[in-house]
Order: sequence, then C-alpha cells, then structure tokens
Amino acid sequence: MKKFITIGREYGSGGNKIAELVAKELCIPVYDSEIIDLSAKESGLSPDFIKNTEQSLSSGWLYTLLLGSGYSTPGTGASRLGFGPQSINVPLADQVFNAQRNTIIDLAKKGPCVLVGRCSDYILRHCEEVPRAEVLNVFIYAPLADKVKYAIEEFGLDPATAERDVKLIDKRRANHYNTFTERTWGNKNHYDLLVNSSLLGIEKTAQMIAQIARES
Repeated sequence: MKKFITIGREYGSGGNKIAELVAKELCIPVYDSEIIDLSAKESGLSPDFIKNTEQSLSSGWLYTLLLGSGYSTPGTGASRLGFGPQSINVPLADQVFNAQRNTIIDLAKKGPCVLVGRCSDYILRHCEEVPRAEVLNVFIYAPLADKVKYAIEEFGLDPATAERDVKLIDKRRANHYNTFTERTWGNKNHYDLLVNSSLLGIEKTAQMIAQIARES
C-alpha cells in the first residue's frame, strides 16, 4: 500500500474534496488547510497572511539552499537552514515556503497521510524518512468549463468573473510550484497518476485513487 498520497490540483477540479474522500477510504489523516495553521506556528507569520499570500508570492532565493540543506536538518523555522535570528533577512515568500516544507516533513514523519498541494510531491521526494516506493503522487485536473461551474457552486465565485478567477488561481499555483521546485506544475513526468475528475466524478475518482494506493 502507498502510505503517503500527495494531491496536486487545479482550482475547481474538486481536488480538495477528493483528498478528503481518499483519506477517509484509507483511514488516514488528510492535511490541507491544517498545513497553513501549523506553518504559521513554524514561521511566526499569521495564518491569514500565509493563506492570502502562499501562492501570490514567488522567489527563487531559497531554491539552491533547500537542495543543499537536506530535508532532515534539525531545528525549527529559519534555523533549519542555518539562519539565526540576527542573520540575513529571508524574503517572505521563502519564509512561507520553508515553513510549509518543514511542516509537511513533520506530518509525514508522524505516519501515513494525504497531503494537499503546496509542492508536497516535490518535498517528499527529498525527504529521506519517506521511501519513494511508499508515495503516490496524484494530479487532479478538469476541463475549464467544469472547473468554473464547480468554483461558482462550491466556492461562491461571481459567475461574471469566475472563469478569469479560475485561470488566475491556476496560474499562481503553477508559478509558485515552478519557482520553488524548478519543475513544471501538472507535467505528467512528475506524477504517478493524472486524473480528469470530470470523467468519473468526485466520489468515484476518490475511490479509484484509494484503490490504486491499496494495490500498488
């Protein structure tokens, strides 16, 4: 069984709901917005700030340091990268990413789970404590029209601007992922499974992913 399932998702594809159902099927915890709250404690930034800016800020400043620092470096906050409180100022985008990275690693160390977004597939790839063979990386997508409809019904987006908003959020997610991982968001080469959630619907898509996790 795959013990760790990461779920990247386009906005409006139902990825968050699918993640919840997969976790329920497998009887393991799911971490989505919880990552924000825990990252806030990690970084000292407010949960609202992280929620509002985690995908609107981007920086490449930490990328090389992240690769060189190792993903099991002890400590908390900026100290995990060797920065003391009196050292150089880390850009806010990098503080948010690093806090979420540390949080995701800590959650994975606790045991099997479903992790939603936030470059979790890439982060676990570099976490020595999580064997690659135990990870299932999934990307959920859907046709634009279906995403717009879902976003209006589930998130209350204004129908007049919903299509623009869906495209903008996806662009921000892609920019964030591409910047911090130097990979391409949604590229088939970086995932074990890519699923069009409109094909089977939310519940059946979740059931399929759970079955694959059990049998692979």
